[in-house]
Amino acid sequence: MTPTTLFNIIIAILIIDFIIDHVIDYLNYKSFNDPIPEELSDVYDQEDYYRSQNYKKDNYKFSLISSTFSFVVTLAFFFLKGFAWVDEFARSFTDNEILVGLIFFGVIMLANEIISIPFSYYSTFVIEEKYGFNKMSKKLFITDKIKGLVLSALIGGIILALIIWFYEQTGDRFWIYTWVLITVFTLFFTLFYSSLIVPLFNKQTPLEEGELRSEIESFARKAGFTLDNIYVIDGSKRSTKANAYFSGFGPKKRIVLYDTLIKDLNHKEIVGVLAHEIGHYKKKHVLINMLISVLITGLTLYILS
Repeated sequence: MTPTTLFNIIIAILIIDFIIDHVIDYLNYKSFNDPIPEELSDVYDQEDYYRSQNYKKDNYKFSLISSTFSFVVTLAFFFLKGFAWVDEFARSFTDNEILVGLIFFGVIMLANEIISIPFSYYSTFVIEEKYGFNKMSKKLFITDKIKGLVLSALIGGIILALIIWFYEQTGDRFWIYTWVLITVFTLFFTLFYSSLIVPLFNKQTPLEEGELRSEIESFARKAGFTLDNIYVIDGSKRSTKANAYFSGFGPKKRIVLYDTLIKDLNHKEIVGVLAHEIGHYKKKHVLINMLISVLITGLTLYILS
């Protein structure tokens, strides 16, 4: 595959992806003015419903601006040979290909983060604040950004260095070793994300013994689901939104409840939310999504090799 062909493929993928995403978003946006369905008129408060629709509208408009800006900047960087400039910049420090790669992608990542900060700030402190969701302080906002950058640099740097080393050592077969490497990392983080990464940003504590835990465990037993790890996360320090999620599998599987969920919902409603999360596990959604991701990664690496 020639560099020109690869360049054209990348540009085509970017354009097609941008168009498809925005067409889908626009089709969803058109439904934001729909009234409450008659069947649900006794479930939703009309004022809250329209407020939620306005929230979606604001997010759609903001997303349209931010994604278009990002798209234009990315295309400009390609056509103005920005990547070539960054490559020359990286090579001005060293001839070692691994270090060149680390500097190259480090500069790209840092530039992308700097460009995205104003949009992230506006989303958090204007839109989320407007609708009463934001609880994040500016200090926490900055701290999260720094932690995210450091983690991305460490984890991404290790993976990238290994990929470049594989390429140098194995040539055309590098995609196989890279595929195995990414698969191992995917499996590792699926198992240990909640126990290793989440604690860097949030405090997790086991759900204390009591009525709620008893009801959850009782439902899990009825569903034939072994559940020992139930945690509560302090999501309220960033947002008033309620949430819960399931992570891991096997002995590492766990259910995580946001403290806002426990505050806003009664026990029966919380068990209902967990029924949804347990359903993901029973239907093997975590495993299926991971396998699909691994297969797509392998196919992509093979095509680009």
